[in-house]
Amino acid sequence: MAPPATQDGELAVVANEPLTDAELNELFAASWSQHGWTDFSRLLERSLAWVTARRDGRLVGYVNVVGDGGRHAFILDTTVHPDERRRGLGQRLVSIAADTARAAGAEWLHVDYEEHLDGFYRGCGFRTTHAGLMRLT
Repeated sequence: MAPPATQDGELAVVANEPLTDAELNELFAASWSQHGWTDFSRLLERSLAWVTARRDGRLVGYVNVVGDGGRHAFILDTTVHPDERRRGLGQRLVSIAADTARAAGAEWLHVDYEEHLDGFYRGCGFRTTHAGLMRLT
């Protein structure tokens, strides 16, 4: 069960609203210089939840939540359009994603990130832990 949408003026933050590949690819292309077209619909089919932010109907923020079907959920692809950064939107997306994962029964929320994002994720309530990573491609 998703938390209700929240609105600030023209900004609406919503869990599990319908999305298209085109709008997600547009957001990712604006946000990540190395982005290549992605079939997001296949990824969303396997998601526990996702949270979006729209300003005047335009997608400006997104975070995906995947789960193991039990106690663990994972934050993926936290993305905020460059025009919307440094205003707290990313933290809001992650907060609603955490609430949504909790409502789905998750007890632990994981995230992997690059070192320069440590302050952001600490500000969202994450703590640093030791973890392993294996590149498969």
